[in-house]
Order: sequence, then C-alpha cells, then structure tokens
Amino acid sequence: MPLVSTGELVSAAAAGSRGIAAFNVITLEHAEAIAAGAEQAGAPAILQISENAVKFHGGKLSAIAAAASAVARASTAPLALHLDHVVSADLLRAAADEGFSSVMFDASKLPYDENVKATADAVRWGHERGIWIEAELGKVGGKEGEPPLDAHAPGVRTAPSEAAAYVADTGVDALAVAVGSSHAMTQRTASLDHTLITDLRDAVPVPLVLHGSSGVPDEEIRRAVAAGMVKINVGTALNTAFTGAVRAFLEANPSTVDPRKYLVPAREAMAGTVAGFLRTIRTDQNVISRS
Repeated sequence: MPLVSTGELVSAAAAGSRGIAAFNVITLEHAEAIAAGAEQAGAPAILQISENAVKFHGGKLSAIAAAASAVARASTAPLALHLDHVVSADLLRAAADEGFSSVMFDASKLPYDENVKATADAVRWGHERGIWIEAELGKVGGKEGEPPLDAHAPGVRTAPSEAAAYVADTGVDALAVAVGSSHAMTQRTASLDHTLITDLRDAVPVPLVLHGSSGVPDEEIRRAVAAGMVKINVGTALNTAFTGAVRAFLEANPSTVDPRKYLVPAREAMAGTVAGFLRTIRTDQNVISRS
C-alpha cells in the first residue's frame, strides 16, 4: 500500500484535536516494530530516521530508508516516512530521492538570525519539491553530543511571540518547541508547561511538535495533546524496550548466539511500546484511509 504523507497525517490530527506519534527508526527491527504497534493500536504513525541514525549506517541513507519504506508499504496501518534532526544540507537534499515526504531541518544551534535564514532556505527548497518542513525553536536538551540541559532553566523555553515571528519569517509547516521535555530520557518524569503549550498553540498557525516524549508520563502527554501539541516524537522509549528485552533474554539464555532468538522479543517489546504511546495520544485509525 502507498505511503501516506507526513503533512496529511499531521493535518488530519490537528484538525481533529488529536495527536500523531512519530517513532525513531535505527534498525530494520525498529521499523517492523513501529508498523506492528500501529497495527495493534489501529492507528496511523510516522517512521522517522534521524541524521544520527544515518551516521550509524555509515552515513548512507539509501539502505535504511528503503527498508523503512518497504516495511511501511507492507503494513495495513497508514504510515509516513520522515527525516529527522537534519543539520547537513546534503542529507536534506537526499530526502527528495529517498521517498521522504517531510524533513525536520534543525538549525536550532545557530544564532536566531542565522537559524531563520537557514530554515527559510530549507523551506523554500522543500516546498519546491512538495516536502513538508518542520523546524525547532528553543532548546530541547539531551541531543547526542550535548551536555545535559535543565529544561526549566531561564531562556530554554520557547517564547510565543518569538515563535510567531519565526514561523512567519521561515514559512515552516510545523514547529518543535521547548516546553519542558528533553531528549534521551530513560525515566518518564518530565513535567510539561501546559499553559505555555496553549499560548504557543494560540500564537502560531502551524502544528506544534513535542520532542523528547519518551521521558513524558502518559497523563502529561494526554494533557499536552489537549493543550495543542500534535506531533509527538518518541525514540529512547523504543531503545529502552529493545535493550531491556535483549538483556533479559541473554541473562536467561547466556549460551545463545543466534541473534534471531533475542531480536524477536526485542521487536515485540518495541511494538508494545509503540502501541502504548499510540493509545495514549488517542490517534484515530479512521482519520486517514489508504487506497
């Protein structure tokens, strides 16, 4: 079945005041687990491959993109393919040839004016090719290679007035904002600023994106969606499930050398995690139908 575009899924979720979850793909098992979890939950989802995942695959996008795309096309769930946290201009331009309908272009480390210019250029390039562009404003800590960031430190949160100007000046299709979450959290203890989410929703005309959702408790995610969050990004929670299942299997079966023996429970654990997040944000399988 054909892939659904990210923009279509996000727009449908926003129109219905629902969330749409996006899950990080690192291996083939991740992609298979996301598809299986979406089918279990009867919900659409987004498979996203980050620039760091591409680096893990030797800097080559084609193989992991083709694998994720093939898994998505074979699924009965509506699934989209998204390229996440792209800093490299070369990787951004590769998206058009690899079947991605959307890219998160990440210029958040640049000074504000440079961020605006780089992102506006990415948006122009993407829109000429029908590619939906997400960007980030504010500091969502915990990215690989960065020191830990206090999500409650002054200046970290995204200001509604600045977000409105940023969206107007760049033309982005969605905006990732800093509201209290952090990347790479293995414990679900983050507390979000729901008043700020509502203020941001009212300030900008595009869907809001929550990065670092693995560390956010279920009820906080539900409240965030109710307050205006639309795209909910999940990565570390899948890796926690994967690694936990592998560790448990090998501790119980230390002589095992066949990776299939422990990759099966690892994939099943990730699928269960995917289904759990999808049920939490109350996505609706009837929002998008596949033809």
